[in-house]
Amino acid sequence: MAPPRKLHIKSYGCQMNVYDAQRMVDVLTPEGFVETASVDDADLVILNTCHIREKASEKVYSELGRLRLARDAAAQAGRTMQIAVAGCVAQAEGEEIVRRAPVVDVVVGPQSYHHLPQLLARANAQGRALETEFPVEDKFGFLPQPAPATIRARGISAFVTVQEGCDKFCTFCVVPYTRGAEVSRPVAAILADVERLADNGVREITLIGQNVNAYHGDGPDGRAWTLGRLLQRLAAVPGIVRLRYSTSHPNDVDDDLIAAHRDLAALMPFVHLPVQSGSDRILAAMNRKHSAADYRRVIDRFRAVQPQIAFSSDFIVGFPGESDVDFAATLALVTQIGYAGAYSFKYSPRPGTPAADMQEMVPAAVLDERLERLQQLIDAQQSAFNKAAIGQTVDVLFERAGRKPGQIVGRTAYLQPAHVFPPPGMESDALVGQVLPVRIDSLERYSLLGELAATPPQHARPLAATGA
Repeated sequence: MAPPRKLHIKSYGCQMNVYDAQRMVDVLTPEGFVETASVDDADLVILNTCHIREKASEKVYSELGRLRLARDAAAQAGRTMQIAVAGCVAQAEGEEIVRRAPVVDVVVGPQSYHHLPQLLARANAQGRALETEFPVEDKFGFLPQPAPATIRARGISAFVTVQEGCDKFCTFCVVPYTRGAEVSRPVAAILADVERLADNGVREITLIGQNVNAYHGDGPDGRAWTLGRLLQRLAAVPGIVRLRYSTSHPNDVDDDLIAAHRDLAALMPFVHLPVQSGSDRILAAMNRKHSAADYRRVIDRFRAVQPQIAFSSDFIVGFPGESDVDFAATLALVTQIGYAGAYSFKYSPRPGTPAADMQEMVPAAVLDERLERLQQLIDAQQSAFNKAAIGQTVDVLFERAGRKPGQIVGRTAYLQPAHVFPPPGMESDALVGQVLPVRIDSLERYSLLGELAATPPQHARPLAATGA
């Protein structure tokens, strides 16, 4: 029997890429690959790329330069290392990658990675392989299911893709060009995935999509289901104690989703709802199709049914033509909403997007100053939100051992890490997968520290021991 080949995947960017990387492992496991944390002993290295962040493609080429050295070292040791570029940079710049980076054997877009075994074989036979066309078939119908042991090894939280692509065409965004039009998976397929995960120890599911609340998958009744209705069904799956979803567009928040936050105890009161700017003029230039007032009304609808809800968001600073007045409107929006956290970025043009042709660029020094001011405001809000937990008793889903011996770490409903020590005589593994009340005593940077506020069940055992 041939020894297993070693696979190393480096993912950049969004939660979808984290999910896609796991599915690439599932595709390649039947081909004899096993994961390795080290590039140096890998037989196959995959860069799973993201095109959202600044200078994304240049970072890929820089990484490929380092991989060329690792490949040369492998050759000197008598090994063959293959290199693949996957994800959104591969989709957007496939031909350019082939031209600029001879070290790359395979280039594959995010809708075609189920073809990786065939592409690797083609590269072996022909030297290189490129596939960046959008395939006719749905890749999900061709992805093998992970083995039970693999699911358990990945932990008690899992991502499940329910929707891909975007039809919004924001002027700054490449997603419609790299991920394609909005496509939703059937309810039955998603339900089967979630039930399989739950049967193997997963307790928390995050539904993901480029525009997840635009979900409109075929339901068992022959009708298109909304995200809210899908969440209602998944909340009934035995073993699933927490549900989340990301990322949403304000225009697609419907009554079903609001009702789900009112009715479902399993649906966490924490929503990532990007707004990008607080200026109506800039929102129009971004083609966001909503105003700042529209966004505030959506926030109010959530808060009306779930007073404990908290929000995070995305902001772009220095979009072409952004004035001091426009930026002040963003600061005003952040101040009014009050976020538990947010991501903020300096605008940088993405080739092929309408905004890349806009001429009114904001000077670099102004970009830096605005970003610093916005991040200071967001950091202050996040710090205040975390400090408000001190002295409170909050539910924590425990995930894994902590940094200190005997310690265990979990997350609150708002994704805050919480560290505790189990009672004397109880191993920390016994708490993994349980939701237990924790009294928060202090805060260390972004982590909460506390003590269990209730005695765990005496029969608790690690999930791996129960097989559930």
